[in-house]
Amino acid sequence: MIFRLVPLLLAACLSASPEVLAQGSGTRPLAPDQAQSGKRRAPAPKLSRAQRLDALYEALKAAPNARAAHAVEERIDAMTMQSGSDTADLLLVRARSVMETKEYDLSIELLDAVIELSPDFTEAYAQRATALYLKKDINRALADLRVVIAREPRHFTAYAGLGVILQDIGRDKLALDAFRRALAIHPHLKGLPNLIKRLEPKVEGRGI
Repeated sequence: MIFRLVPLLLAACLSASPEVLAQGSGTRPLAPDQAQSGKRRAPAPKLSRAQRLDALYEALKAAPNARAAHAVEERIDAMTMQSGSDTADLLLVRARSVMETKEYDLSIELLDAVIELSPDFTEAYAQRATALYLKKDINRALADLRVVIAREPRHFTAYAGLGVILQDIGRDKLALDAFRRALAIHPHLKGLPNLIKRLEPKVEGRGI
């Protein structure tokens, strides 16, 4: 069943009509009067960005293996990296680039500018949280992650990042909870099962 569900959900992300998704086929039979007149119904409105993201997150959760999950993850990343402002998007790309070269101060400055331009752009907060963590500014990183999770409770990398920070500061129980939340959203998130496996005995004790 899972193998049939994933293509169906991905089809929704390609803006298929609700009628097509409901039937699981590429076309809908014409009504008798339409068949006689040779006319077709007007196409249904395209799915909104929010609806396409919903479908992608469902596909991510239902993905049968890591390869399929990674493909869906890339689609989610592509969507969440778009702010609606070309300038903000370019600044975000630049901020990520300089972050990779460990220019954390510059990356944070650029992300500050992105947030000023597009204050509703959730991914800018997520990226800034990463830069702040790498700069060891833990409190501000946590503050940005709280913003991300409040706005997008399915942001699995935010939960994973939160878990890493909480583990670093000795809050193992909360870290384990954050990791489990991330895994519930993205069951094939690389490295996460091992982190959970290592933390569980420490937090919950070893079974008899």
